[in-house]
Amino acid sequence: MPKESKTRYVLVELACHLPYSIFGVTLGLIAMGVLTFFATLMRAEALLPEASLELFHVLHPAHVLMSSVVTTAMFYKHEKRILKAIIIGSLGSILICGLSDIFFPFVGGVMLQAEMHMHVCVLEHPGLIIPFALIGVVAGMFISETIDKATQYSHSAHVFISSAASILYLLGYGLTDWIDLVGGVFLVTIVSVMVPCCTSDIIFPLACVHRDFRHSDKLLHDH
Repeated sequence: MPKESKTRYVLVELACHLPYSIFGVTLGLIAMGVLTFFATLMRAEALLPEASLELFHVLHPAHVLMSSVVTTAMFYKHEKRILKAIIIGSLGSILICGLSDIFFPFVGGVMLQAEMHMHVCVLEHPGLIIPFALIGVVAGMFISETIDKATQYSHSAHVFISSAASILYLLGYGLTDWIDLVGGVFLVTIVSVMVPCCTSDIIFPLACVHRDFRHSDKLLHDH
C-alpha cells in the first residue's frame, strides 16, 4: 500500500477519535473539579495534594492498562504478529503514558510557575506499572474482534483516565491552586493528553504496521 494511503488512514483515524478525546478531557476536568469542590467544602484543602498522590498511583497504572489495550488493538487488527504486538503495546503504553501523565504535566506546571517535583513511576515502582501493561496487551489482542467500535470507546476511556492522571500529577507534585489557573491547566491537559494519547493509540501502532498494510472502505467508515 502506498505511503499516502497509510497516511490518509491515520488521518481518518485521528479525525474519528477527536470527539472522544475532547469528551474525555472535559470529563476529566469536571471530575477533578468535583473532587476539589468537596475537599473545599469539608475544609480539607491541605489534604488535597496527598490525596492526589494516592489517586495518581491508581489512575496512572489504569492509564497504562487502557493505553496498552488500545495500542495493541489498533496494531493487531491490521497485523496478526503476537511478539510484535507485545513489544508495540508495551512500549506504546509505558513510555508514552509516562510522557502524558508525568513529563508534560511537569513541564506545564513549571510553565505555570509551580515548584514541581519529578516522579517517574516505572523507574521507582516498576511492579506497579508493568503488570498493567502486560494484561492490557493480552486484552488488546482480543478486544477488536469482540467489541464493536472497541478502539474508539476504549480511547475515550483512555483519554478520560489520562486527563485525570495529568491533573492529579499537577496537584500532587507542585500545583496546589489549580482552580485559579484553570485556563492554563486546561491547555496543559489538552497537550498532555491529546498528543501522547493519540500517538500511542493511533499514530504509533499504525506506523509500525508492515508496509503491505491494507485497509478497506469499511474500516475507513466504520466509526
